[in-house]
Amino acid sequence: MSARSIVAKIIRDELVSIGIRSLTIQESERIAAHIFERITDLELELAARDFASGSRDRD
Repeated sequence: MSARSIVAKIIRDELVSIGIRSLTIQESERIAAHIFERITDLELELAARDFASGSRDRD
């Protein structure tokens, strides 16, 4: 089972626990994929900030 599938399952389980049962497997997998994309974007942004900060410190 991939990390994306695990996150999708967690999303479905959490929503069911609060009474939301209308999310399909495909929808939860799409949400999980979007979460991973956002995490990647944030990681890249943080890396760029660290790089820029390091460059200023060396000047």
